[in-house]
Amino acid sequence: MTRYQFNCSGAPEQAGHGAPRLSYIAKDQFSTDWSSELHTHDCAELFFILDGHGHFRTLYKEFPISVQDLLIVNANIPHTEVSSLKSPLQYIVLGIEGLEAAASEEGYAMLHISDGWAELNSCVSLMLQESANTPPGHEEVCRHLLEVVLIRLERQQDLSFSGEVPGPRASKECELIRRYIDNHFKEDLTLDYLARLAHLNKYYLSHSFRREFGTSPINYLISRRVEESRFLLRKTDHSLSLIAEILGFSSLSYFSQCFRRAEGISPTEYRKQNRQKA
Repeated sequence: MTRYQFNCSGAPEQAGHGAPRLSYIAKDQFSTDWSSELHTHDCAELFFILDGHGHFRTLYKEFPISVQDLLIVNANIPHTEVSSLKSPLQYIVLGIEGLEAAASEEGYAMLHISDGWAELNSCVSLMLQESANTPPGHEEVCRHLLEVVLIRLERQQDLSFSGEVPGPRASKECELIRRYIDNHFKEDLTLDYLARLAHLNKYYLSHSFRREFGTSPINYLISRRVEESRFLLRKTDHSLSLIAEILGFSSLSYFSQCFRRAEGISPTEYRKQNRQKA
């Protein structure tokens, strides 16, 4: 991945305190070390699919993506991209602070852009070129190009942006722990470890997390593992023991117990039902 970072605090008098700010721009193409694990960012991301085919995954859905698709993912929404091996994905992604799309309840939106794609592609490609060469004033050029991109995108039907992301519903510490679990749920995480990470008493963390998100940190961790296991059961031939090991469950029986509690059926039954549908 080629990635360039920006100073989001720069030129507030020009951009406006509530204006969207470019945090980074990156270009990526599928390779053997591509990571397709669900993760989150603390800013919105706009993906411009330049080439190839693949799938986009969130916590609850998976759908195909290809050339001239635009993906908009709001801040703190778990997501990942899965590329086709025969037709590798290639995209440019913009990380934008202070921006939220009026997307679905799941926090993302996808558009296939036919009219105006060439112009959008030219804008983001020029942003990438300016970022790579860093001529004088390149950040200001990129800021203006971002304004053009967002204006042109808002001309698309059923797409709108707000310049201010709503205030955080969670405390800073709880949000930190939720995002950490989203990005490290396969690891051996305990409440004691998460509490040390947040510099909080573990009982206070558990109570605060439940108040903010409606569940405890450990139950949230289990739900993330179960959600990932659904994908592995549908898309791979891994044994149940291997899936349990990959996702950090202490045993196969504990994995089966957690899965049945969440889904109402066993992992084996879930795999059989989804293979029959396929």
